[in-house]
Amino acid sequence: MNFEEILAFATRSPFNQILSLSLVALTVAIVYTEISRLFRGYKALRPAELTQLVNSENALVVDLSASNDFEKGHIAGSRNVLPSSFDPENKLLAGAKSQPVVLVCRNGQASAAAAKRLKKAGFEKVYWLDGGVAAWQQADLPLIKGR
Repeated sequence: MNFEEILAFATRSPFNQILSLSLVALTVAIVYTEISRLFRGYKALRPAELTQLVNSENALVVDLSASNDFEKGHIAGSRNVLPSSFDPENKLLAGAKSQPVVLVCRNGQASAAAAKRLKKAGFEKVYWLDGGVAAWQQADLPLIKGR
């Protein structure tokens, strides 16, 4: 199939035109999303990468789960900060601007938003656990119960 045939298909009927424009729009959206992900300044980690970062660089792991969820199970060494009181100026975070900081929540949504806030506040090495504690459990990694 050559370019002329593709162009002929795309212009043959209104449905083909809509389909072709949709494909172009989707492609542009995917490219934009991937490029912005590369330049956002904070990175998603998989569970194994989080383990390696903690072991090699003594990363601070901040769990944004509600207190009762944190007590039911959290990553060893993580510190609990409630989402409602999360602030880059928090005393737990204040001394960690140059240290790797990994944000964790139950599913990865709240931690991604918090990572963006930390990066804007000048933190140098910001990460979030993609998939949250659920991804950690799926990787068969242990959780600690209690405080």
